[in-house]
Amino acid sequence: MSETHTTNPVFPPGRYGRRRERRRRPVLSIIVLALVMAVSVLLSIKLYQRYGQTDYEPQIVGWEEPADTTMQIKFTVRVPAGGATECVLRARDFGGNEVGRRTVVVRAAAGATSIEAEEPVPTTARASVGDILGCQPAD
Repeated sequence: MSETHTTNPVFPPGRYGRRRERRRRPVLSIIVLALVMAVSVLLSIKLYQRYGQTDYEPQIVGWEEPADTTMQIKFTVRVPAGGATECVLRARDFGGNEVGRRTVVVRAAAGATSIEAEEPVPTTARASVGDILGCQPAD
């Protein structure tokens, strides 16, 4: 048996341009990528701390329609001990359109971590559903 050796092809000079060398990864692009990722992680953590899970967790208990122009919304809110919260309440009609909105401030009793409240929301039409859009610390 004979052994066959492969040889690199020989190209005529100038006909196919310059042969490309193997590229090395630039160190600068890796550093920039790592820096961008670090800044993204820090920004995500900061935004989550500010807008993410909060200590103010509202829960709707129910609602009543005493009249066509108002809706009573019953809700509970978990707050830090003795804290106060500002909640945005919303009334919607049967089609899901907003017919009333009200911002209320409720305060917990000293040492209490939960607030039970019932607040009226004025409406422009007959409402069928009450919502809590969210709660945040009161100023």
